[in-house]
Amino acid sequence: MDNGPGTDTQADSAGAGAASIGELRRVLGLQPLDAPGIGGEAHAFLGWNQQKPGGRLFGGQVLAQCVVATSATVPEDRPIHSFHGYFLRAGAVEKEITFGVDVLRDGRSFSARRVQAYQDGVPIFTGMASFQDEQAGAEHQVAPPADIPQPEELSSLTELLAGYEHPLLEGWVFKRPFDLRPVEPPIQGMFRGEQVAQSRFWVRAAAPFGGDRVLNAAATAYASDYNLLEPALRRQGVAVYSPGLRMASLDHAMWWHAPIDLDDWLLFDYSSPQAGGGRALGTGRIFSRDGRLLADVAQQGMIRLPR
Repeated sequence: MDNGPGTDTQADSAGAGAASIGELRRVLGLQPLDAPGIGGEAHAFLGWNQQKPGGRLFGGQVLAQCVVATSATVPEDRPIHSFHGYFLRAGAVEKEITFGVDVLRDGRSFSARRVQAYQDGVPIFTGMASFQDEQAGAEHQVAPPADIPQPEELSSLTELLAGYEHPLLEGWVFKRPFDLRPVEPPIQGMFRGEQVAQSRFWVRAAAPFGGDRVLNAAATAYASDYNLLEPALRRQGVAVYSPGLRMASLDHAMWWHAPIDLDDWLLFDYSSPQAGGGRALGTGRIFSRDGRLLADVAQQGMIRLPR
């Protein structure tokens, strides 16, 4: 039976989206361990590593897993509201990763946790997380950026980069568990557009993800690590995959202001306020489609431009 043109392509896309979301769920599905953490932490978890060309762990994976690990040690009605972490060493996809969580404080309203991610017995990432009971209080927020095209008006990053050849495109970017729709021209394969320190893009789960608050918070942290330093490269007129370019994340901070739903479109509004000394700062705001500010994020990274 002929179901009409495009049916096979749509089915393939849906199947790929479901597979990538399944892989993300596996990343976030930590296994509790009976023994203490390597550093003597009260709680320990075993994680699964997502494969990535080049053999290095994706920082967003480790960050998201730390969100899940720390959240597992507090009551469900006390959600995460901030996380501050440092990348200490490059992680390897072929090595086992475990997480140790220390309980630092459980107060009337707030809880604090320290988390370390370990490979080969040494920490590759360390962070602090804070949690709070939901409470009423003063409210205000900045307005979302104006005149942004709706996601239906934009092409996906995969469509825009079709035809470029790079190992990280086929083996990583095109397999992401999110549909990314950039407002500015993508600069992975070559530099295009204006040299401005800004990158805006819409993000939505590539297949139904569900409403679990912890998993949505962790998956948003995962996605936030994709492009935070891209505005710094855009300002310099440098493509992401330029030969000789060296980049590495140094730290990552995130603040959640409200529950997040990755089954609906989110607007990531990123900028780079400063670069110098071989480092660049990227900051961003994450808005719901109806304009609510859901999260803020910041990252400093090493950037060494091609000579």
